[in-house]
Amino acid sequence: MPHYLYLVRHGEQQDAEHGLPDGPLSPRGKRQAQLIAERLGGIPFTGMYHSPLNRAAETAAIMAERMPALTPEPSNLLFDCIPSGPTPDMPRAFESFFGAVTDAEIEAGHAQMEDAVSEFLTPARGDRHDLLVTHNFVIGWFVRHVFDAPDWRWLGLNQANCGLTIIRVRSAKPPVLVVHNDLGHLPVELRTGLPELQPV
Repeated sequence: MPHYLYLVRHGEQQDAEHGLPDGPLSPRGKRQAQLIAERLGGIPFTGMYHSPLNRAAETAAIMAERMPALTPEPSNLLFDCIPSGPTPDMPRAFESFFGAVTDAEIEAGHAQMEDAVSEFLTPARGDRHDLLVTHNFVIGWFVRHVFDAPDWRWLGLNQANCGLTIIRVRSAKPPVLVVHNDLGHLPVELRTGLPELQPV
C-alpha cells in the first residue's frame, strides 16, 4: 500500500530579516503557498497537518483554499525546534550554532521529533498521503532519519520556503527519500530561504 509524506516548509515570512520570531507571510510567501498548492493539487491526500506557528498555519490555510477537500489540522509535533544538540562526532564548524540554545530546548526538541517520527513515519495499513507544513529543522530531521545518519546531520540540510520533500514509508524496508527540496513549481525570484551561496 502506498504511504507517502509530502513535507513543505512554510512560505517566506514578512519582516523575517528584522528578527520577528513568527510574523505573517510576505507577499512572496503567499505566492509560494499558492504555487505549491497548485503543484500538489492532484494528489489524493489523506490528511493535512501543520505547525501551530503563524507562518506555517497561514501557509497551510492558503494551500487549503486551492485544495478544498483538505482541512488543515495543527500538530504540536511539527513545531519549529532544535532536534538534537552537539555530539562528539559533530564537526566543530557547527558549534557556534548552539551558543544560545539551552539544554531544555534541545531535550524538548529531541523528544518532539522522536514522537513525530513515530507518528508520521510508521507504516500505514492502507493508502496514505500525508501533507505536512512545517519548518526547516523538522524536515531536516526527517531526512536525516531516512538515511539513519548521525543526529547532527540535520544541520546543513536546508529547505527553501515552500520547497517540496517527499518520503515513501515502507512496511518491510527502511523509508526512501523520493524528492528533496524540489523547487520546480517556483520561479527563480520566489526561491527564498536558502543560505546565500559564497563564491569559490
